[in-house]
Amino acid sequence: VAFEQTTYKEPPARFEAAYLHNPRPDYPPLSRRLGEEGKVLLRVRVSREGRPAAVDLEKSSNFARLDDAARSVVAHWRFVPARRGDEAIYATVIVPIVFRLYG
Repeated sequence: VAFEQTTYKEPPARFEAAYLHNPRPDYPPLSRRLGEEGKVLLRVRVSREGRPAAVDLEKSSNFARLDDAARSVVAHWRFVPARRGDEAIYATVIVPIVFRLYG
């Protein structure tokens, strides 16, 4: 007797990380005066409701003030949640925040 094995594959999750109309972080005044610039990468766990469930530092700008400003504002952002089929799911996205004084 032969049995045919069938495997169920879930459709891949769609996550486009739409940032909607979220505010940019304020440039910390002391960082501006000291000429601090950099790129912060944040690992954001986005809930099914599109809210950040966790915001962790993936890569530092090498300036704590810039990292903190980025993390603080992104913690209040709204996202379009990832979907698997028609179901909203938790997913993680890397959010880059660039602090540049000129240009």
